[in-house]
Amino acid sequence: MHDKFKGKYRIGSARKTGWDYSTPAKYFVTICTKDRECFFGDVVDKKMNLSIIGEIAQEIWLSIPNHFDFVKLHAFIVMPDHIHGILEILQIDDVKPRRNAIHRVSTDAIHPISTGTINRVSTDDSIDTPIPGGATGTNNPMLHSNLSRIIRWYKGKVTFLSRKNNSAFAWQSRFHDHIIRNKESFDKITSYIRKNPENWNHKYNLGHDF
Repeated sequence: MHDKFKGKYRIGSARKTGWDYSTPAKYFVTICTKDRECFFGDVVDKKMNLSIIGEIAQEIWLSIPNHFDFVKLHAFIVMPDHIHGILEILQIDDVKPRRNAIHRVSTDAIHPISTGTINRVSTDDSIDTPIPGGATGTNNPMLHSNLSRIIRWYKGKVTFLSRKNNSAFAWQSRFHDHIIRNKESFDKITSYIRKNPENWNHKYNLGHDF
């Protein structure tokens, strides 16, 4: 199935030159599986049916605010070979204590179906952000509140848990992001994300009109 989408999410430079990715803003993120393998399930009758790995990918994304106090989530979807999500980095004044993090998931977010997957998602933080130190010291980008740090954590957590079910699971090495600059763009991308299962059999450009 993934052959018909070959090149659809081809990624050259994944970062916008000169942009500080710790800047408070909304970011539209797409992450694909390696070789566009459909690890996450399949679309049947225009609805996404998640595999166990797809459920893991969904629940770990929705847990991001519990690990990163400066993040709010908006619309999100898991597709057979990729995920789409809008992730907002908050102004420092808007950041609340971690115990309230769960309340910062927007009502626009797509919540997980009740499958019991939460029992398979480890709460072990041993694979979370590394302890400060090492050769790069405080210059290590993993120590800063930026988009790449969040995505590295997400991809690593999903990989760790998914390989307990399928040792072949892997992500594409890069991810695509689009900086959302206004409400019109936000609304278009939100609609795009929600309609992904309906459009699974159609090719269209990613983000060009946002």
